[in-house]
Amino acid sequence: MNRLVLIDGHAILYRAYHALPTSLTTPKGQIINAVYGFTSMLLKVISELKPTHLIVVFDTPQPTFRNKLYKDYQIQRPKADEEFIVQIDLVKKVVNEMNIPLFECPGFEADDVIGTVVKQYRKENSETIVVTSDRDMLQLINGKVKLYMPVKGLSISKLYGEKEAEERMGVKSSQIVDYKGLVGDPSDNYPGIPGIGPKSAEKLLRVWGTLENIYAHLSSIDGKLAEKLLEHKDSALLSKQLATIVVNAPVTFNPEACILKNFDRPNVHNLFAEFGFRSLIPRLRSDNIQQKTFNKKINNNEKSQQIKFF
Repeated sequence: MNRLVLIDGHAILYRAYHALPTSLTTPKGQIINAVYGFTSMLLKVISELKPTHLIVVFDTPQPTFRNKLYKDYQIQRPKADEEFIVQIDLVKKVVNEMNIPLFECPGFEADDVIGTVVKQYRKENSETIVVTSDRDMLQLINGKVKLYMPVKGLSISKLYGEKEAEERMGVKSSQIVDYKGLVGDPSDNYPGIPGIGPKSAEKLLRVWGTLENIYAHLSSIDGKLAEKLLEHKDSALLSKQLATIVVNAPVTFNPEACILKNFDRPNVHNLFAEFGFRSLIPRLRSDNIQQKTFNKKINNNEKSQQIKFF
């Protein structure tokens, strides 16, 4: 079976930066904690998930279409530390030296690029796993798409299928954008509907299925709740639009170009030595990468898997 693994580069790098101490430096004294954590996780993902195809996706610094839709989108987020920013180019150097395709698209978030590739990669006898710490991407889950998410620093990760996503969010993966239309998302700074919390949203979606269907049946909804829904309809619909991962970003996925290649090569060894990653060099060997198998499929009747990373 073909297995495409997409790594949300920015999200994993950011998590690594905050999970590992800044005392991790190169032999020349440059802070390298995020790159080390990302690279270690990358090697473990390859070992555990056994991809036949692999890509890494990054955000770009340019504003996205969401910033144009809503001027306050993510406006509350603090500026990233300079010690983190300088590591972005370094981790891209690792990815390039390992001959792993790197995708990014100005005007779109990594989520949108990943969503677009997921849509384009629809082949029989194949599955897709997205590696991310971003809960927004739970909406991509279906029978052939899973999410692999860190749940404790970088040490333990969990594989999410449809059942696990619903247990975590309280709604089906296909309803997550409707849910966020109702409750909003403080991390992205869009409001949803004031006064409607998770429980009310879950109940509404259990009955009516989608945000649009809720509005089609306002006359059947309790008076005060219906008033809130009507008063903030524009906000709810905008919030859903902001939450929705687009699947038509201007990128083209060529499966042949993304086949996992051998990266146990001198140039990769030299880069790892330059960065002080000597403990990771033995993990580049193909017999170490291939020593574990990951063929178990997740379905709605199986327990989720938690996998240690270090």
